[in-house]
Amino acid sequence: MENDTPLSNLYRLYKTGNLQKKKFEGMIFQHLLESHEQFHLFTGNHDRWYDFLSWLYPRLSRAVDLYRDLGSSFDAYITSLVNSSGKEYRCRETDHFLIEHTWWRIRAQENMLLEAEPEYLDDKNTASIPGDINPRQVLFLLLKSYFYVSDEYVRKVTKIIGINADTVLEIIDELRKRRSKKEAEFLDLRERIHCQHYRCLTYQKRMINSQQGTNYYEKMKNRFERAKKRYASMQKRLKGMRTSASNRMIAEILGIPRGTVDSSLFAIKNRLALN
Repeated sequence: MENDTPLSNLYRLYKTGNLQKKKFEGMIFQHLLESHEQFHLFTGNHDRWYDFLSWLYPRLSRAVDLYRDLGSSFDAYITSLVNSSGKEYRCRETDHFLIEHTWWRIRAQENMLLEAEPEYLDDKNTASIPGDINPRQVLFLLLKSYFYVSDEYVRKVTKIIGINADTVLEIIDELRKRRSKKEAEFLDLRERIHCQHYRCLTYQKRMINSQQGTNYYEKMKNRFERAKKRYASMQKRLKGMRTSASNRMIAEILGIPRGTVDSSLFAIKNRLALN
């Protein structure tokens, strides 16, 4: 088919062997670069247009090989390629924006909320325990509060209640190891929640940008609903996670029934309530 449009003329030169493929592709790229306003994809933003063409360039080689003159000019063929690829590129830009936006928003919230938990380091005060308090109850309370007390404070308390300090510190070390494991699980779940949050935003954005009633719209809607339910489930699980020492954990390490720990701590709680 005869056509005097720029790219069609170049294509004829290429097909007759008067233009090498690599040079032909470069000339297509240059033509598109200079035809920025013709496509209205990134109006007024030459940098984005150049980035888009750089992303598109590897496809030009395949496009040249796949072209068949079946009634439309080579110019129309390339124009169609640019417009369809432009939609995909904008979708990718939206995805990247959502990833970055979600990541920074969540990180900003975490930076405001996550602060180092206080540790008891006041060595000037002398630990004192009322004489009518059961030493075992004090031990359970000390283990329950292990993350907030210094080793020095533990030695002071254990000396008063007559319990070997090194044994208690070994138990506390075990509690710290278990806490570290829990914190790793906590961080892993939180990262997966971040990813799930991003999926929800992506499916919702694609659903909003598609035409209602189409198969694509329904597919994105279903994915969004499933992703939202999973996100809620993961959030619920995260809220239920605890890094502090539970009564069950203390009982397990000491090799005693959990009820013993529960009743002792409950007795302390009642005593404090009465005071």
